Amino acid sequence: MYIYLTSGTADYMEKLVEKYTKENLLILHGNGNSVLLHESEKKSVFAMPRKFEVIDGVGDLQQKGFFVFHNIPVTEEGRPIFEKQFLEQTASLKSDSSLIAYRFLRPVKAETYIILTQWPGPASFEVWKNSSHYKNNIAPLIEESTSTVQAIFHATAYTTTYSAPPKK
Repeated sequence: MYIYLTSGTADYMEKLVEKYTKENLLILHGNGNSVLLHESEKKSVFAMPRKFEVIDGVGDLQQKGFFVFHNIPVTEEGRPIFEKQFLEQTASLKSDSSLIAYRFLRPVKAETYIILTQWPGPASFEVWKNSSHYKNNIAPLIEESTSTVQAIFHATAYTTTYSAPPKK
């Protein structure tokens, strides 16, 4: 399974959603930009998407709620270490009752992994982020400033958030 991402203005993204009604496209609005997310086994309908391989996940991505993208640039030699360490820590995330969906995304032709989580709203994400499991097990792997494995990071990790308006 793959996830393809493309970004642009909200109006343009809306037009793409209308044009490709048979595709599973989610429109996400962030601070100053919008993103279209296409999860598919096939090639994307986007002209020049960022492509990611889904290496782990739970739940169905839906057109609703609050999306958090942890963007983590990882060195080529650090990829196996990062993937192994992150996958060992996902059990509590996957079992969180407020989580709608989660995807661990390996970049294709790029260096930045994405840990994508979908929540009912920002408050649900904050509760998880303030949990001891997150602080002790997940944060050290995805927040470079606290990382015990800093040598595998290529650049500074960052987080982007989006809201998904419900389908009309």
